[in-house]
Amino acid sequence: MKEHHGKYLVVVDGSIPVENPSYSCIAGISNLDMLKDTAAGAAAIVAVGTCAAYGGVAHADPNPTGAVAVGDVITDKPIINVPGCPPIPVVMTGVLAHFLTFGIPELDELGRPTAFFGESIHDRCYRRSFYDKGLYAETFYDKGLYAETFDDEGARAGWCLYKLGCKGPTTKNACATIKWNQGVSFPIEAGHPCLGCSEPDFWDNGGFYKPLSLPAGDYRMAANTAAAVGVGAGVASALLAKAGKAKAAREHETVDAHDLEK
Repeated sequence: MKEHHGKYLVVVDGSIPVENPSYSCIAGISNLDMLKDTAAGAAAIVAVGTCAAYGGVAHADPNPTGAVAVGDVITDKPIINVPGCPPIPVVMTGVLAHFLTFGIPELDELGRPTAFFGESIHDRCYRRSFYDKGLYAETFYDKGLYAETFDDEGARAGWCLYKLGCKGPTTKNACATIKWNQGVSFPIEAGHPCLGCSEPDFWDNGGFYKPLSLPAGDYRMAANTAAAVGVGAGVASALLAKAGKAKAAREHETVDAHDLEK
């Protein structure tokens, strides 16, 4: 650290308990003090895993240890977050290789490398076509092709796992492209919905098997896709209104198409 002051990279695994140093220490040195000491002369820090990036499971309510992310402690150094519970090995090595070759990679608003966290798992999921079938339907849930249980015909046919709680639409990671175990598979391919483990507070964002509500962006997606294939703005607006009415019927509320566009 002394010889390479200002040039070395610190790789951190795990959250930092700040409520009481005795919650996690090595040879009498707390994680908090060790992080501050090593970060002082670092060129940058790589927070590996969701615990280091966001606080992770230890940070989940009620957070008895006062666990925080690396970025909550260190504010004067570049921090590259590589979240995931666990993180993808290829992503970790890719980030380190990029730093050694080119320096700090391009990061998103959460400090994640855009090369690996630039798109959602939903964007790249091979089951996406089954989900999309519901976008133009009057009732989104009824017309899309979704597995209803883990052992029904839809599950065996590889249909979308949206109804089983898949968080792919709200989760950015490279699982669907890089996969795991040298590209063998990833959770969705194995028949299990994405838990959203590379997003902040995923432990506290509702039940793992509770479906997400219909994303507002899907109304715009339907309109944009219609316009792109030449259907025209009039039909696109009709799609928006139709989707809005279906949503209102489900939620027993009145929704105006202009409000949806807003």
